[in-house]
Amino acid sequence: MLMDISSEMIHSLLPLFMVGALGASGLAVGILEGLAEATALGVKVFSGILSDYLGKRKLLAVIGYGLAAFSKPLFAIAGSMAMVTTARLLDRAGKGIRGAPRDALVADLAPQAMRGEAFGLRQSLDTVGACAGPLLAAGLMLLWANDFRSVFWVAVVPGVLATLLLMAGVREPNAAPGRKRVNPLRREQLRLLESSYWWLVGLGVMFMLARFSEAFLVLRAQERGMGLAQVPLVMAAMSLVYALSAYPFGKLSDRVSPRFLLACGLLVLVAADAVLAVAQGWHSVISGVCLWGLHMGMTQGLLSAMVANAAPAQLRGTAFGLFNLASGVALLVSSALAGFLWDRYGPAFTFGAGAAFAVLTLGILAFVRVDRHDAPQLKA
Repeated sequence: MLMDISSEMIHSLLPLFMVGALGASGLAVGILEGLAEATALGVKVFSGILSDYLGKRKLLAVIGYGLAAFSKPLFAIAGSMAMVTTARLLDRAGKGIRGAPRDALVADLAPQAMRGEAFGLRQSLDTVGACAGPLLAAGLMLLWANDFRSVFWVAVVPGVLATLLLMAGVREPNAAPGRKRVNPLRREQLRLLESSYWWLVGLGVMFMLARFSEAFLVLRAQERGMGLAQVPLVMAAMSLVYALSAYPFGKLSDRVSPRFLLACGLLVLVAADAVLAVAQGWHSVISGVCLWGLHMGMTQGLLSAMVANAAPAQLRGTAFGLFNLASGVALLVSSALAGFLWDRYGPAFTFGAGAAFAVLTLGILAFVRVDRHDAPQLKA
């Protein structure tokens, strides 16, 4: 939560800062964002593999959070696009380094019967940060007469606190006695990832193809008549519903079939796409956006818990790294496809295509085994 507050305070203002204060072009902004996401994706898979090899999750998570915290002051002192590029890539590298080891550490610390609840709570707090960061940034910009650099300096504080909290407050479980370091990418190790895991990776890809970038929610709201000053409310509404629903549905996933809950989440996504496709005004768009956030709350923490259950303990970092890489690439593809459909056929067709992918994913879900432990895990 703390790191997301820090990052989103900066990221919500960074495009305006680059264009307005540093004179960057829209093309430069787009290229930098593409490089940033590619960096996070590339690093993420290797950090998960390394955490399995070393048997150390916390060390890599601290390095990742620390690198992201270190990048924050660079935004505040940046006088050129070169400095901003350096800071942005360091920040995304930190995100990539910490992602898979952090999720594997959550799985290591949480009892199996409570993993859905644990990942739901993590996802909920993450989303609270994603909602609070832009709102705090907007308030400080109003208070300080659009002083970007002062806001960026404030963003340093929660970033540093996040790193210190991890270092002081989280105790990593002891490694198994006599554990030997083994390359997780060796054939005999990868064979330990059963077919249920690989089906889950494929399902994660289908989810991302059905759910493209949230940027199109913002574009739809503006296209349906929402004023520029109100457009940030779109993401705030989605994040609020996401944050409020992630923990309860994560807790519920420990008591009901994960397959059933995923199916319900896909039906909610179909409903969201349908509302967004036929929306006549921005009020209708907000309804669709809230359904979109509900879908996220129902499925994202659940997918993480299912990855944890489908992988052996010694390969959890690798499993999360590969899953996140595949899902991230699919999201880039789906967002590019959505942009093409938006330009060629219009917004209604774009959201209709998203609904079609969701229905296709629902059909696949009915026929595949997606979890070693598909039966509900009840608490004692």
